[in-house]
Amino acid sequence: MDSDKIYQKRQELEQYFLQSASQDLCLAFSGGVDSSLLLKIAVDALGKRNGKVYAVTFDSRLHPSCDLEIAKRVAGELGGIHEVITVNELEQEEIRSNPVNRCYLCKRHLFQSLKKFAADRKIPMIVEGTNEDDRQEYRPGIQALKELGIVSPLAELHITKKQVKEMAAVCGISVASRPSTPCMATRIPYGQNLDYEILAKLAEGEAYLRTRISGNVRLRLHRDVIRMEVDESRIWEVIKRRREILEHLERSGFSYVTLDLKGFRSGSMDIYVREESLAKGGSFVVDERTAKESDFRQEDGNRIKEEQ
Repeated sequence: MDSDKIYQKRQELEQYFLQSASQDLCLAFSGGVDSSLLLKIAVDALGKRNGKVYAVTFDSRLHPSCDLEIAKRVAGELGGIHEVITVNELEQEEIRSNPVNRCYLCKRHLFQSLKKFAADRKIPMIVEGTNEDDRQEYRPGIQALKELGIVSPLAELHITKKQVKEMAAVCGISVASRPSTPCMATRIPYGQNLDYEILAKLAEGEAYLRTRISGNVRLRLHRDVIRMEVDESRIWEVIKRRREILEHLERSGFSYVTLDLKGFRSGSMDIYVREESLAKGGSFVVDERTAKESDFRQEDGNRIKEEQ
């Protein structure tokens, strides 16, 4: 995207906030590039009329602990008022059982808390960082955002992830090139119960790998097999460090470790999911293979936890 296009998109975002936000604004803030770009533009826009932008981060055990630290730092850099809401998604059985529409249930749980936060401060508008590319993938949580009246400026203005990164770089945002760090539940197959102990092991394993391998890193759990995803350009780095990586992951309790030759791809656990939203409730339909695998994983859930 050339400089003129970047400037145009930035102006569109700034006008969006000036026209939509009556005074103060509440932003769901992860510290990632999408929400950081929104924070930068919102602070610049609302600052012209002394409006405040609350950058609210969810303190959740389903996200790496470093996310909270990064969010606090970036919010300070960009001039947002950083606030933290502590949540425990797995206290709800329907989320803990990890159904195919888990993301819908999680988003609804989180943003209901954020709506209360905003209501207490009489802030009518809540925004978050879904972008145009996200709408082309399996994102059941988007339905929950719509139901709760949460606004997604990047998606509404058809701004893609690539454009977000380019604008963030031009704006000098420190996390412009930071890889995405989605919810740790995306490492577990649908139908297998979510367990904080297992998720913590996966998070620690990914943190270790990031000290050895740059770019995107994911560890996906399939029963007693770990499937490692890295960017295609980094696959050879994994092979060169094969022995030390294997030893570390085995010490963490993973018996079988594999490297996915397709490389990193967002949403690889959704490969058999057919995204068809039913008329109500944000439920989604899965094909026959997914349904059978989910039933099997549910029955095998206790054994998997014991083995890990």
